[in-house]
Amino acid sequence: VQLQASGGGLVQAGGSLRLSCAASGRTLSRYMGWFRQAPGKEREFVAIIKRSGGSTSYADSVKGRFTISRDNTKNTVYLQMNSLKPEDTAVYYCAADSGRTIAPEATNSARYDYWGRGTQVTVSS
Repeated sequence: VQLQASGGGLVQAGGSLRLSCAASGRTLSRYMGWFRQAPGKEREFVAIIKRSGGSTSYADSVKGRFTISRDNTKNTVYLQMNSLKPEDTAVYYCAADSGRTIAPEATNSARYDYWGRGTQVTVSS
């Protein structure tokens, strides 16, 4: 499975960006999601979506501002980011599991086997 993320960029605080992640190859993933890593910090969970049924989960820091969605026909996951803040500045990584993750583990980055290269999001104040 290969993941190709796109849509990052530079935006002013309060602005919006939409990230996309296209999966290619034999995608048996149960969950796909987004994680991010700011300079000097560890990678952290942002949002995940279940392939079947579409249930979602968000980090508290992005609830109400970010929306994750998916188009299974295109094997693509999206992250709509609104009301962006400078603290959202990070490299955003798309990830997919191998299909064996259970719900309580879905926000744990260690459960994800496939990762995209990352896309930079910079929010200026």
